[in-house]
Amino acid sequence: MKKVILGLTALCMIALTSCKEDASKKIDDKNVAEAAQRDANSSKFPVLSFEKSEHDFGEIEKNTQVETVFNYTNTGEAPLVITDIKSTCGCTVPKDWSREPLQPGETGKFTVKYNGSGKNKVSKTITVTANTEKGKETVKITAFVKPDPNAPVQAAAPQVK
Repeated sequence: MKKVILGLTALCMIALTSCKEDASKKIDDKNVAEAAQRDANSSKFPVLSFEKSEHDFGEIEKNTQVETVFNYTNTGEAPLVITDIKSTCGCTVPKDWSREPLQPGETGKFTVKYNGSGKNKVSKTITVTANTEKGKETVKITAFVKPDPNAPVQAAAPQVK
């Protein structure tokens, strides 16, 4: 047992004394400059700024399809990439957005189509997934859905007493 401990101690002594090189001499100034530039750029994000963040269709009749366009601008310092746009349900369909990077200062748009389902006050949220600092941005559409005047009238169920 003493031989094993003595052997391990000798091995550790050799390992510790063999590293006599100064690690600070291995630092390359070019690599330090590149790392500083990379770190400075990594804190720059695109910013997705909407012309309007909510659209109200007002009063619409049930099952009337309506659509609106949301315009946006990249007001950040890095290229904006929108990877996905989704709504809270299948009755609202976002479409026609560019998947190409949008440079700072450039504008883009996407269309949101709503099929008029539901009744009374309806509010839908559209989530935009992009490479912004938050990662997700939202816009909303609202409408007041009136009953279809051409729909057959349903008789009220008789009340049992």
